[in-house]
Parts: sequence; C-alpha cells; structure tokens
Amino acid sequence: MSAFSTAAFAGDKDPLFVNLTSSDANRAFVALTFGRHQLEKGHPVTVYLSDHGVFLASKKYSRKYAHEQKLIKDFVSHGGVVLLCDMCIHKFVIAKSQLIPEVKDSRHDEASKALFADHTKTLSW
Repeated sequence: MSAFSTAAFAGDKDPLFVNLTSSDANRAFVALTFGRHQLEKGHPVTVYLSDHGVFLASKKYSRKYAHEQKLIKDFVSHGGVVLLCDMCIHKFVIAKSQLIPEVKDSRHDEASKALFADHTKTLSW
C-alpha cells in the first residue's frame, strides 16, 4: 500500500493555474516567480488575477506596482498567460483601457479552459 497519492505530483508537462487574489508585493513576487520557474521546466502556466490582484495590471497604478508589472511582462515574454477577472475590474472600476497590454480579459471563459484543462494543478496566493 502506498502512502502517496499520484494526484499530488505533477507530470513532466502538466499545466499550472495560479490564482493571485492579492496586490501584496511579496505574494505577487512569489506567484509570478514560481510561475516563471515552472515555465522554464516546460509547464504551461496561467496566472489569474482576481480580487485585489487586478490592481497589479492597471496602468493607473503603474507607479505603485512598477516592479510587479515588470514581473508580469517578463512572465508573459517567456510564454506565460495572465488572465484578469472581468467582474473584479468592474468592481474596482478599472477600465479596460487602463490595463497593461500583457494581460487578457477572461470574460470569454479562458480562465475556465485553463483551470479545467486535463491534469492541471492549482495554487493560490
């Protein structure tokens, strides 16, 4: 009898879905850096900015979140995908025209597709 569940281990190329609900600098750094490392290992990675995490993608807050926006740009340039919670940007009155170009609006079920893709592992910060 095995003491380990195979569900706890990622396969060589299993996708990763990271839900980032915070605009906290440390949480954003850890989520995006961890995601970037997984990209380098060959895993497709989607970061979903929800709740206060959407502030990280707003040009309106570029001064406050300059480092985090640089991390997002780097993450995307290495093949990562950053999706935004459409309901959240409406809740916090962030216009789509205020978003950095590296993020995608997920109102068309892209988040669901990434989250429910076969063998996807999930993390949340």
